[in-house]
Amino acid sequence: QVQLVESGGGLVQPGGSLRLSCRASGIMFRFATMGWYRQAPGKERELVATITSSGSTNYADSVKGRFTISRDNAKNTVYLQMNSLKPEDTAVYYCAAGRDSLPLRPTSWGQGTQVTVSS
Repeated sequence: QVQLVESGGGLVQPGGSLRLSCRASGIMFRFATMGWYRQAPGKERELVATITSSGSTNYADSVKGRFTISRDNAKNTVYLQMNSLKPEDTAVYYCAAGRDSLPLRPTSWGQGTQVTVSS
């Protein structure tokens, strides 16, 4: 019943920006901790950013200062604003949801959206 649907991925030049969106349904969104993961080919899925119901955020060191996670509880949507993108950011990005705690323990996953950073 839980459904997380990502959108906003695409192809961008190094230094460019993208905003990812994740719409949630079938979940008590306002009470959930949300996060973004990414997975590059041949590599382990890694946590990028999290946000709690109260708005507390955490980021992977590799994206600090470049990415911003936010949420709109009225829209059941979490966002990932990605600036100053690097080729190393190329991956499939996944939205995840879990109980309202840290660290994030995902119980639901989206299908993923491709982000490609290339010149």
